[in-house]
Amino acid sequence: MVTIPFFVLIILLFLSSSAATPKSGAGHDLVRSSCVHASYPSLCFRTLSSYSGPANTPRELAQAAVKVSLSRARKVSNYLSTSVTGYNKRERVALSDCVEQIDESMEELSKTLGELKHLRGETFEFQMSNAQTWVSAALTNEDTCLDGFEGVDGKVKSDVKRKITNVAKVTSNALYMINRLNESRGRHR
Repeated sequence: MVTIPFFVLIILLFLSSSAATPKSGAGHDLVRSSCVHASYPSLCFRTLSSYSGPANTPRELAQAAVKVSLSRARKVSNYLSTSVTGYNKRERVALSDCVEQIDESMEELSKTLGELKHLRGETFEFQMSNAQTWVSAALTNEDTCLDGFEGVDGKVKSDVKRKITNVAKVTSNALYMINRLNESRGRHR
């Protein structure tokens, strides 16, 4: 059995705990308390606690969640757009259709972000309804992308499924943050 000197153990514990908490203060606490009931809590916490922009209010947190989703969708779209070569016709068609669906998701997420940036008291409910509808549509587009791979087997399908599932998870978390923002507004009236 190997024994580790006590001071080395303390240093290791300190290093591991400081590495696990990239944000500090109120923003970190808000992320933790907000993500606890998200659809994918550990992914939510990981993506939003490492988010580089402001996320110190529920509104900023919802915007950050949408930005994370938009960024991941953009990366997947770029990846799929460059992956169209080397596959059979059925796979190329499915990839092309998927890129269209993800591009539509990015449009929906961009509109959502614009709405969240310009929330106003007198139109808040209408704007939140728009944001919820658009993020739900983005989720549907991501799901439709995967439907296009029915009858396709192999690496391309599993690769696309893994990437799209990741985007769908962060998008689901973004919808949760938007719903949470809407609910918190209703409680403060």
